[in-house]
Amino acid sequence: QVQLVESGGGLVQAGGSLRLSCAASARTFSLYTMGWFHQAPGKERELVAAIYTAATTYYSDSWKGRSTISRDDARNMVYLQMYSLKPDDSGVYYCAAKPRGERLYTNWGQGTQVTVSS
Repeated sequence: QVQLVESGGGLVQAGGSLRLSCAASARTFSLYTMGWFHQAPGKERELVAAIYTAATTYYSDSWKGRSTISRDDARNMVYLQMYSLKPDDSGVYYCAAKPRGERLYTNWGQGTQVTVSS
């Protein structure tokens, strides 16, 4: 079991940037694939980006070029830098973890709220 705590959400104007952080409690953090998910009000949770190793990342089409996911295995941290934010990006952002090679994310944080004003 991995405990995840997100931080960094808040209110930002459209076109602005925001950096989310996720602290993980796992002795073998480097063996986990980490993901950031976005859930807009009334919608399903969607994957924003995932990071397998520092050199291997995945971005959903809507976030390519507007976000950067990174990890610091020495500090058990994962980050999501978001750029050119739009009002539709508002919602709750969740950090998630799964053992490398597993299909489903089984560990979730509580989420952090992001509000993008127009």
